[in-house]
Amino acid sequence: MQNHLNDEFVFRYKLVGSVEHIKSGKDQLFLSKMVKICCIGAGYVGGPTMAVIALKCPNIQVAVVDISTARINAWNSDTLPIYEPGLDEVVKKCRGKNLSFSTDVEKHVAESDIVFVSVNTPTKTQGLGAGKAADLTYWESAARMIADVAKSNKIVVEKSTVPVKTAEAIEKILTHNSKGINFSILSNPEFLAEGTAISDLLNPDRVLIGGRETPEGKKAIEALRDVYAHWVPVDRILCTNLWSAELSKLAANAFLAQRISSVNAMSALCEATGADVSQVAHAVGKDTRIGPKFLNASVGFGGSCFQKDILNLVYICECNGIPEVATYWKQVIKVNDYQKTRFVNRIVSSMFNTVSGKKIAVLGFAFKKDTGDTRETPAIDVCKGLIGDKAKLSIYDPQVSQDQIQRDLSMKKFDWDHPVHLQPMSPTSVKDVSVVWDAYTATKDAHGICILTEWDEFKNLDYQKIFNDMQKPAFMFDGRNVVDAEKLRKIGFIVYSIGKPLDDWLKDMPAVA
Repeated sequence: MQNHLNDEFVFRYKLVGSVEHIKSGKDQLFLSKMVKICCIGAGYVGGPTMAVIALKCPNIQVAVVDISTARINAWNSDTLPIYEPGLDEVVKKCRGKNLSFSTDVEKHVAESDIVFVSVNTPTKTQGLGAGKAADLTYWESAARMIADVAKSNKIVVEKSTVPVKTAEAIEKILTHNSKGINFSILSNPEFLAEGTAISDLLNPDRVLIGGRETPEGKKAIEALRDVYAHWVPVDRILCTNLWSAELSKLAANAFLAQRISSVNAMSALCEATGADVSQVAHAVGKDTRIGPKFLNASVGFGGSCFQKDILNLVYICECNGIPEVATYWKQVIKVNDYQKTRFVNRIVSSMFNTVSGKKIAVLGFAFKKDTGDTRETPAIDVCKGLIGDKAKLSIYDPQVSQDQIQRDLSMKKFDWDHPVHLQPMSPTSVKDVSVVWDAYTATKDAHGICILTEWDEFKNLDYQKIFNDMQKPAFMFDGRNVVDAEKLRKIGFIVYSIGKPLDDWLKDMPAVA
């Protein structure tokens, strides 16, 4: 496709000359005529990313748009729709100045020079590639809308995690519906960790921008690079071709998930042999070729990206005729599923091989601490496994609402990743599940406790009080290795910690996965 920028765009970029000019305060004409940015999708990526761009680029007008009125109203209120440390302060500093949140999608897209697309790319639930391939329905709808309302040339930026070659499909849609308007497509994947998203955005280890290797494509890359260069050192802004940028995001998530599955696989072996997975991980992490990050054993990984992106990678490998590679990455998911199943089986087998009618306290439902996000949280599978054995659950999480927990436990797999208005509107309340807002209420009269999220407050609970109020024997199943197991054993708990040596009670009742 013959991509090129209109004369005004080219004029602006020629004024810039280099990132150093921006940083030295030169070319004020450029800054005074800075591009307008719009982001389609006001979720976990779009909202925080645009808020930080607005903070660091006060001369840029940034609009975040979404068709969900409830979500936009929340962004414009004192209670934001997502919990992320530091996000409140950034939004409140910029909102009403150069940052706005709106449901008037078409207006802001039409007025913008750069359009970020950060819509859902869920796993397909039916049809070709069901259970593995990414569903690009929402991306295609966004592209068609952009083509329909655009009155001037635009840079369209992939911010969602998408399959390799998505940019090519988007180009075709925009080109065949362009009405003479030119579009440049860029890939700018996010590398945020929930719970630290704002610090990750303020001080990223890299920003990746992929574009066409044409004069027009390079100008588009430069335009986006110059936005980030307001606060990101130039040597951390990596520029690649489109396909490398798209694949790099999938590869990064696959590598991280692989590390978690690797240490979780070792945790099972540690329990079988009497080794301590924390000690093993510490020793392995001291190898400078490996490093210590993502080597904490747990009940399993969760979040919106890891499983979805690996399944997507598997599908791409299968479509490209490399089934051996597909099988390799499938195993990462299998080990993660095995870890959750193993945890449930350990609970049931330890409690006389039945949890029927027994109250089990679940501490933590979010997939990690410092976020209210429950997408693909291991807690869903663990809770469903216990419910399947007729346990009565009492769940407490400091950031997850009762409605969200009931919704998660009643939805089918992958439904969570579709827009809220396409999810079940009134999910059936799951019987034998109560949601409380206090850890002590959750654990009162419980037979056992499961820690499924590593919230800091769980380290400092009064476990003597909790023990006194529980049924006996009192069980603690620590899926995050949060508590001091020896202290709890001295109190009287029977403790199971992932990957740690088993006490005698647990040895006598082995879990069968």
